[in-house]
Amino acid sequence: MKIAVIGGGAAGYFASISAKEHNPTAKVCLIEKSSKTLAKVKVSGGGRCNVTHNCLNNRLLSQSYPRGEKFLKKSFDQFSVKDTIIWFTERGVELKVEADNRMFPVSDDSQSIILALSKELDRKDVSLRLSVPVKSIQVKDVGFLLEVNGKQEAYDKVIIATGGSRKKSGFQWLTDLGISIVDPAPSLFTFNIPNDSVTKLMGISVPNGQVNIVGEKIRTNGPILITHWGMSGPAILKASALGAKLLAEKNYNFDVSISWIGAKEHDARQVFNDVSITNSQKKITNLNSFGIPGRLWQYLISKSEVDPNRTWNETSKKLQNRLINLLVNDIYCVKGKTTFKEEFVTAGGVVLSEIDSQTMESKVIKGLYFAGEVLDIDGITGGFNFQAAWTTGYIAGKHVGR
Repeated sequence: MKIAVIGGGAAGYFASISAKEHNPTAKVCLIEKSSKTLAKVKVSGGGRCNVTHNCLNNRLLSQSYPRGEKFLKKSFDQFSVKDTIIWFTERGVELKVEADNRMFPVSDDSQSIILALSKELDRKDVSLRLSVPVKSIQVKDVGFLLEVNGKQEAYDKVIIATGGSRKKSGFQWLTDLGISIVDPAPSLFTFNIPNDSVTKLMGISVPNGQVNIVGEKIRTNGPILITHWGMSGPAILKASALGAKLLAEKNYNFDVSISWIGAKEHDARQVFNDVSITNSQKKITNLNSFGIPGRLWQYLISKSEVDPNRTWNETSKKLQNRLINLLVNDIYCVKGKTTFKEEFVTAGGVVLSEIDSQTMESKVIKGLYFAGEVLDIDGITGGFNFQAAWTTGYIAGKHVGR
């Protein structure tokens, strides 16, 4: 049997290895159009590679996918986070859990993951072909014909793991086969807030903020980072994933409410009341009782028009209320987004209703399988997208020879 895997990313590597593992006599060929493989693995997590997320409950795990939750819930039964940990550990890559439950190699170097995948590909005797674009696929009565370098090559089965695309036109070769596509939209992007004074605080972060897209039911919690172009950090990225389609429809022009302390107004007001009683003679600028960075506290005082030289008991309730509101409901006007090319993630892709979640085989074309981000699956930040790649790649490879 000849099996072609198209796409040399995380899902393509895993699908190729799994295909050979479950079908030792098959000829498995991994075809990549560029000269490099595993590009996202290399740059993920600042070059450390966020391999997966320490969530061992498959039902809870699946809830971290704005698109693909129901689909993956069954798929994780075949290859879960626990299986990912075991897989890499058995190949000499120990993983560690960080405070936010993201998992990285102990080496803190993505090269450890790349080396493990590359060695396994060699050990399984999978053929790797670089700089080989596949122009088209023809479905035959038995098998497929791939147009490669101006020639046609015959394969019995094909796994497509080509990743996402910024535009629907990038999926045209699949549409030509009769595969249905959900229009792609960016996911996991940062918010641009141009010409706003908050950007002067670039580099400042809060550990327990809250993000709310004004007028929508999108609310996330976690670290928030102020950048020179706007805002980033896990809470912002989660909000962008949950609202990927909605924010695209808004053309990335919307208002966002930030709670710098993650607390509700009632809780913030209680802190203010306590401080007003116990430290009434202290200057408001010198008593930051919320654990936020000093420069951010000064910025919010200035924005609320509170006199920083006034003591707590000299500051009117009206001005205190204004400062409380900024702490828990600081509104910013977002105009645009920033995505990072190497780590670009898309919502959209192959319609999941046309894929068997137990095998990753197309219900439209028998013998054609899909894995990774080419599917309409994307997770929030924290290692979930790689876990989807490992899971779908493993399952596609497992079943492709049957």
